[in-house]
Amino acid sequence: MSPRLPRRQTERRGLRLWPVGPVLVLAFTTAVLAATAVFYAGWNLLDVHELKPERRIDSKTLFDLVKLAFGVVAGAGALVALVVAYRRQRVDEDGALRDATRLHTERFTTAVSQLGDASEAVRLGGVHALAGLADDAPTRALRQTCIDVLCAYLRLPYVAEADVPANDAGARHAYLALREVRHTIIRLIRDHLRLPLEHHHSWQGHDLDFTGVTFDGGDFSAARFSGGTVDFSAARFSGGTVDFSAARFSGGTVDFGRAAFSGGTVDFGRAAFSGGTVDFGRAAFSGGTVSFIAATFSGGTVSFIAATFSGSTVRFGSATFSGSMVHFGAARFSGSTVHFGAARFSGGTVGFGAWFSDGTVHFAGARFSGGTVDFSSAGGIAFPVGLLPEAGTSVPHGLVVPAGWLLPPSP
Repeated sequence: MSPRLPRRQTERRGLRLWPVGPVLVLAFTTAVLAATAVFYAGWNLLDVHELKPERRIDSKTLFDLVKLAFGVVAGAGALVALVVAYRRQRVDEDGALRDATRLHTERFTTAVSQLGDASEAVRLGGVHALAGLADDAPTRALRQTCIDVLCAYLRLPYVAEADVPANDAGARHAYLALREVRHTIIRLIRDHLRLPLEHHHSWQGHDLDFTGVTFDGGDFSAARFSGGTVDFSAARFSGGTVDFSAARFSGGTVDFGRAAFSGGTVDFGRAAFSGGTVDFGRAAFSGGTVSFIAATFSGGTVSFIAATFSGSTVRFGSATFSGSMVHFGAARFSGSTVHFGAARFSGGTVGFGAWFSDGTVHFAGARFSGGTVDFSSAGGIAFPVGLLPEAGTSVPHGLVVPAGWLLPPSP
């Protein structure tokens, strides 16, 4: 989806002006054609069939002809003045844009140098300066550059709290200071993603590159991911709480492919997936807690293809699947506890072509009232708890399971 942006944010690629000669010829030709069209329209409306010939004209008629001639000359002059004024305005606008770009570049250089300063306080100032600079950027491309630098700072090598030596006070102090700078960047990005798309300072629709970033906390709650590409691929969620609660995924692409959830808590509670693509393909859930409690999957595509659930607790309790395409194809449930209790499946398609070999996958209390929940390609040595109905009752409409799961147990 292509987001609409305010006119002043649209990108300009430089001033392009036609030569004045062809422009004047084109303007005169257009004016003559327009006048001719108006004349003939009036001729037809008045139902005129012919002109009355006059061999002699009086002074009044001669004076009218003179006024008409001067009117034509004045109109031509006004047309030339209009073309020249338009070109001057374009040149002035381009000059103003060049001045704004030059000023932006000077401020950008200062802010980036602050990010590289040894003092954490100066770096925090650089972070806020870059965010403000992005808001004031004269073009969309310059705004994207500021956002790219903030994201690049998060991608720099970073030692999480678990890797800090317990008895090294200096290292811990440096870690806490750096974490404050990083969490400030995350908070500023979140604040700009919360703004409506039409707001001049909204960053919706821009690209955010968090590839390989280590997250040991951070707040994306209520952020709106409605366009552009947001890339969390290979990111590492290793501690603290990363909060995506009440976030909205309604367009563009959000990629969590190959992300590693190995500690802490990642909260997608009450998040709404209503459009675009959110990809958890080949993500590894090996520790900590990932919560999709009360999340809504009502549109778009959410992919857990080839994801590995080997140690985390993943909760989909009370989630609503009402319109999305949700894929767990080739996912492996081999050690985690995954809860779908009280989830509601009322539309869309949820495919569980997964492998169940260990751990526990709970569906107790899940409700199936529409759509398709397909386990026909599932395999393994176990099947989800609470998924199948009690003996003597029929399989809920829309739930598809392998025939072997319905056979009575061997005596």
